[in-house]
Amino acid sequence: MPSTAPSQDPVAPYLVHGVFWDGPPATGTAADGGTPVLRLQSPEGDFRNVGLAPGSRLGFRVAAPGRFCLGHQVVHSAGSRTHVRCAKASPATKGKQCGQCFMLDDSRLIHDFHRGGRVPPGLRSYLMQEHWLYVATFAGGATKVGTASGPRKWNRLAEQGAVAARYVAHTADGRAVRVLEDQVTADLALTQQIRSAAKTEALLQPLAAPEIDAINARRAGEVRTLLARAAVEPYTPVAEQWIRPAQAAPLYAATPRHAYPHPLDGGGHGFRVTGLSGTNALAHLTGSDAAFVVNLGGLAARTVVLGSFDSEVPAIQEQLF
Repeated sequence: MPSTAPSQDPVAPYLVHGVFWDGPPATGTAADGGTPVLRLQSPEGDFRNVGLAPGSRLGFRVAAPGRFCLGHQVVHSAGSRTHVRCAKASPATKGKQCGQCFMLDDSRLIHDFHRGGRVPPGLRSYLMQEHWLYVATFAGGATKVGTASGPRKWNRLAEQGAVAARYVAHTADGRAVRVLEDQVTADLALTQQIRSAAKTEALLQPLAAPEIDAINARRAGEVRTLLARAAVEPYTPVAEQWIRPAQAAPLYAATPRHAYPHPLDGGGHGFRVTGLSGTNALAHLTGSDAAFVVNLGGLAARTVVLGSFDSEVPAIQEQLF
């Protein structure tokens, strides 16, 4: 079991919103990377970012069992939105939200907009800005098609933990790009979602980076060929490679690593982060030379107290090598 050392943080537990990558590379090189953080919300509603850059240390105790509602988003325009806290701090029953917040959340309407679904004016403004269609490949070779708005063009792929990705089309709005996305899925059987657990498992024995890139280049080429021949919406062809954050490199190296042995639904945890891909951290525990893959996405919608905690080194460590 993880350590249960006493907390050194006197504040009430934080509600974890998840791992976010802020800011695209400034100079267009992977060395710039982005700024990965674990985003926390206090009981008063203000947010705190805990840095996850290589070399940083993360220590926390899960304060209560279960998940709690993260509230909902109200979208005002292409560049403006408001987060509204859950009025009752209810348990999460619909993903990471309670039923009421799920129904009030503007973002849930995005997925049906291109099929004729009605959306409020603010969300319509967001959806009518430029969008990009991309093809992303992950550590095990699994590949998906997806979309990103102009301002989120780089960040979306960083947060998903892609190893290689290419933009294949640019559209004037979010309706057209989602129609193209559905067309690619229907004609090429390219999925629109890769399970979080599958991404984590693949990072335990990732394919070599050149092999992943070759898979991505081939699938992106297939999408470009399809759209050139039979696109059902106007678009601009694109052949642009996504810049992977430098912080992710340790997770794709050919070095031994193991699944983190402690569930994140309780107890105390602490480790040094040496790499980050999406929500998956490569972690080193105090007293061990082994590396472990920890999916920090498992903390989303849980409450934590920060402090000087240490994850217990597994007793079977000698069997890991």
